[in-house]
Amino acid sequence: MPAPTKIADLLGVLARHRVDFIVVGGVAAVIQGAPVNTFDLDVVHARTPDNIERLLGALRELDAVYRIDLQRRLSPTASHLASTGHQLLATNMGTLDLLGTIEEGTSYEELLADSEELDLGEISIRVITLERLIAIKEKLTRPKDQVMLQVLRATLDERRRR
Repeated sequence: MPAPTKIADLLGVLARHRVDFIVVGGVAAVIQGAPVNTFDLDVVHARTPDNIERLLGALRELDAVYRIDLQRRLSPTASHLASTGHQLLATNMGTLDLLGTIEEGTSYEELLADSEELDLGEISIRVITLERLIAIKEKLTRPKDQVMLQVLRATLDERRRR
């Protein structure tokens, strides 16, 4: 069984390398108060050449390789990171999923309006809003997404009551 993902440490490495990214998925929900478990970090990254270079630096520090074939230890390249696809990686701090786009091709730049900057102590990160995360989950049909949708709605209702 793989070691638990060190979410805060992964975020710290990305922030230290000045990578432009937005946290999405389970970690975004947890950061905003949803009582869910998550075992990986999902981020949408900017696919600009400068950001890809910074991201490659972070990935080298994290010793990131593709999870599909850990024995071959294949590392992502700039061309992989410039694509709209998903890069599913294992790192020395746990599981990291880099998403070129989400939904039907929504990029980092398009998602910025539906994200907010949050201060997590020593670092600041961008996180998708609960409203947008809910809108995304509403389009999905997997049972686990439908369960998560109910939790996200309850979390948003609770936040609005405060």
